[in-house]
Amino acid sequence: MSSSPASARAQWICTTPTKNESWIIDKFVAAASTWANHVIVADQRSTDGTCEQLRQTPSVNLVLNDLPAYDESYRQQLLLNRARLINGPRILIGLDADEAFSANARATSDWQKILNAKPGTILRFRWVNILPGFQKAWIPPAHVPFGFVDDGAEHVGKRIHSPRVPQPLNAPTLDLDEIVVLHFQYVLWERMLSKQRWYQAWEYAKNQKKGPLDIFREYNHMLSGWNKSEIHPVRPEWLAGYEQAGINFRSLTAEPVTWWDREVVQLLREHGPSRFRKIAIWGKDWNKQAARLALNDIDLSDPRSVCEKTVHRLLASTQDIRGNLATRALERVLRVSGW
Repeated sequence: MSSSPASARAQWICTTPTKNESWIIDKFVAAASTWANHVIVADQRSTDGTCEQLRQTPSVNLVLNDLPAYDESYRQQLLLNRARLINGPRILIGLDADEAFSANARATSDWQKILNAKPGTILRFRWVNILPGFQKAWIPPAHVPFGFVDDGAEHVGKRIHSPRVPQPLNAPTLDLDEIVVLHFQYVLWERMLSKQRWYQAWEYAKNQKKGPLDIFREYNHMLSGWNKSEIHPVRPEWLAGYEQAGINFRSLTAEPVTWWDREVVQLLREHGPSRFRKIAIWGKDWNKQAARLALNDIDLSDPRSVCEKTVHRLLASTQDIRGNLATRALERVLRVSGW
């Protein structure tokens, strides 16, 4: 690729992994198609009709991810390989299916800034996590790398929480503020909790790189209430263009049983509930969930002792004061005790 800026000839490419995203996939594709020349989706064995919907959408470049295991690095490489079959200067934007560029993206000065960026530039955006009701959003202070002006650099990914796009060492970065990435995960609060429970169970059973304390702190961040300085109004221009085009993210509804809950049931059946007694997934009645899935042949009741339940309550109550001296002392004691 040339070392000159991307220019108007640039191919804007949205790369997205999916697994059971029928609740939002039509809106996601419609929104991405308003700014992207190419929407590439790697679907991993969806069972809810997601893949069928994608096959019937001419604007989607579909890649099948047949890997049984969860591996973000693998799926990102699939997407990158497909994107690099497209000729011309490429601007890669890595979004999940529950995300969208702000509707005003093409009308901002950021759009031209990206076009003027040289190949090898990492593009960083504000991550606007819309909260229930669509009035407020949690916006972390740091810009997040969602894009890359492609120069063919290798993508070095991780199995979980992997960078979306290549991030070469010492690469130039471009921080953008007018175009934001809207994230709809928190709009459906109970669905979000389902995802966080799965992350915790999966990390403990399959990844095995973190202890119960670190897993709790990472996946129960929403208990902290967030810093008030990070809560902002949802700006009308972020959604207005989509709504005018009939793309209504406000109408999202959750599935009766998420695939994350299905997988937690399978993990409990595979390893036994006692394996997860120190993992905070017990706000859900897993026997009831298993019955809905016709998998209620074994008891999946909460195995926690009074002590373990007390620890989970203590961790929840100290989530927003983790730097507190007493909290640090509590965590030291817990780590010594196998947490």
